[in-house]
Amino acid sequence: MKRLRLSGGTELAYATVGDASRPALLLLHGTPNSARMFRSVVPALAQAAYVIAPDLPGHGQSDVLPSVSFSAMGQAIAELLERLGVGPRFIYLHDWGAPVGLHIAMQAPEQVLGLIVQNANAHRSGWGPGWASQLEYWSQPNAENTAAVTAHLTLEGTRDTYVSGVPPEVAERIPAERWEEDWRVMNLPGHLDTQRALIDDYANYAARFDDVARYLERWQPPALMVWGRHDIYFDLAEVLSWMRALPRMEAHILDAGHLLLETHAATAVPLMLDFIHRAASERKTGDAPRA
Repeated sequence: MKRLRLSGGTELAYATVGDASRPALLLLHGTPNSARMFRSVVPALAQAAYVIAPDLPGHGQSDVLPSVSFSAMGQAIAELLERLGVGPRFIYLHDWGAPVGLHIAMQAPEQVLGLIVQNANAHRSGWGPGWASQLEYWSQPNAENTAAVTAHLTLEGTRDTYVSGVPPEVAERIPAERWEEDWRVMNLPGHLDTQRALIDDYANYAARFDDVARYLERWQPPALMVWGRHDIYFDLAEVLSWMRALPRMEAHILDAGHLLLETHAATAVPLMLDFIHRAASERKTGDAPRA
């Protein structure tokens, strides 16, 4: 991993792979992950794109921000793109990476070549039964609700992100060292505090859902969805919300969980490569949707 000292003084860890003359692809992971989440797909994607895979601040090898919010994370990643001289880009949205990536997309919508949506929420429809404690906490952040909403910040909770709700024959393909390493990294100084701060700040992201809807409606970015149907965090109804917002979006629902790439990378990669080639070509010929 390379390191960039941001203007605020903290350092951001990131990897770049591929030819910088190719269309850029920004890969944004979620929690409790890091850019390591993309290890199985980067080599193939780099054949078609200039891949940029950062560890979000307070994740992986990146420093913790002095003030944690999704907007601040978005600014940090936007600074990385600026410093690397990245222009038009595809943005991969997943989990925590959705508010970060949409912040970047909405700041410079003309630079978005397309969105790849992988178990990423941008509508209230994505809040299934598992969000009850989160909603209760936002309305009444007392000690009891705080304990409930942070109960997943354990080794067992980290494991659940990988395998809970996933069919046994699929889950058994994920080695335990994946969540054990994530939990080790989450216990680095400031990382659990970052998780708690983002649980708070997700309410601010949700308050911007209408702004996200207006962005999608106006700009209609080309989009590909690859979605793990057994996600315990985001309800399957979220798929339809994305498809209503982006009627031309290509959607694929796979027999996977929240961390789809752990088990279905071989299926997802050809879909992503085809989308990148097609959307980049349409952009060049002027066939892509315009605002």
